[in-house]
Amino acid sequence: MVPLERLEQITRRFEFLEAQMAEGSGDISALAKEYAEIKPVVEQIRAYRRLLIDIDDAEEMLGDPDMKALAEEELPELKAALPDAEHALQLTLLPKDAADARPAILEIRPGTGGDEAALFAGDLLRMYQRYCETRGWKLEILEENATELGGIKEVVAHIKGENVFARMKFESGVHRVQRVPSTESGGRIHTSAATVAVLPEAEDVDVQIDAQDIRIDTMRASGSGGQHVNTTDSAVRITHLPTGIIVVSSEKSQHRNREIAMQVLKTRLFDLERQRINDERAADRAGQVGSGDRSERIRTYNFPQGRMTDHRINLTLYKLDQVMAGDLDEIIDALTADAQATALAEMEA
Repeated sequence: MVPLERLEQITRRFEFLEAQMAEGSGDISALAKEYAEIKPVVEQIRAYRRLLIDIDDAEEMLGDPDMKALAEEELPELKAALPDAEHALQLTLLPKDAADARPAILEIRPGTGGDEAALFAGDLLRMYQRYCETRGWKLEILEENATELGGIKEVVAHIKGENVFARMKFESGVHRVQRVPSTESGGRIHTSAATVAVLPEAEDVDVQIDAQDIRIDTMRASGSGGQHVNTTDSAVRITHLPTGIIVVSSEKSQHRNREIAMQVLKTRLFDLERQRINDERAADRAGQVGSGDRSERIRTYNFPQGRMTDHRINLTLYKLDQVMAGDLDEIIDALTADAQATALAEMEA
């Protein structure tokens, strides 16, 4: 269990922040942010302490003939609640990913499978759009390159809402589909794939880009079926020379395109830095849930059997229609719980 001394330190820090905010001294914005981060932890600490006090009181009551019967009734229930309270407290004390509360950039690209892979990429986009709707998030398409059959060659989207990256980060990886393509006349099941990348949105303080490190080109927007087509040279392509990263935005406003492209570029550079740090912390990250390894096959969608399997945690659900309709919470909750269990095991090692 967590040392009581550490719990006392956290509580004292919380009370200090409360006092500072009440006095209006210091950087109120910074104080409020830290206060909001610590508050759920302190609430869990107080609940845990109340339970310990109740157990002590009930054990003392065993020596009182008038209260013994009541204590014997309450004590087993109180002790049974103790493991859950300890577990809940441990979870709140786990190191937080500073990016969890941020918006995210979602990128989807077809992998192996030709036209069918592009169609599946479009299905994944619609799945995430529906999931965002259920959570009250806003998904904005920043760049979309469609195929003539209605599939997607590439899509970049911005997702804004509460704890977006915390929920969406587990989606990064290779998604595999097994089904009979609409273009298949013989009824044979094909396997194809699409790659999903979810990146925490970078803030200006995270990434500083030297103007000499980028090249900005303007060009005429184009796309299948009139997608983002206009008659002016408003599309913007930014190339980051040190890394070779290329970002394109094709909205109607050139000024807006520069903003979008720079934001996406900063986000990709921020993600590169996060991955570099993760690589230094753990040499073998391939098996970790939420590692963000874009080469890892994470999930299979088997349409003939109506089955979805997440290979990282061996979770299989026979409700593929609901999953494709955006019902992802059961999957993401399971991935979150597995990641927390792994973190707890490492903390206790």
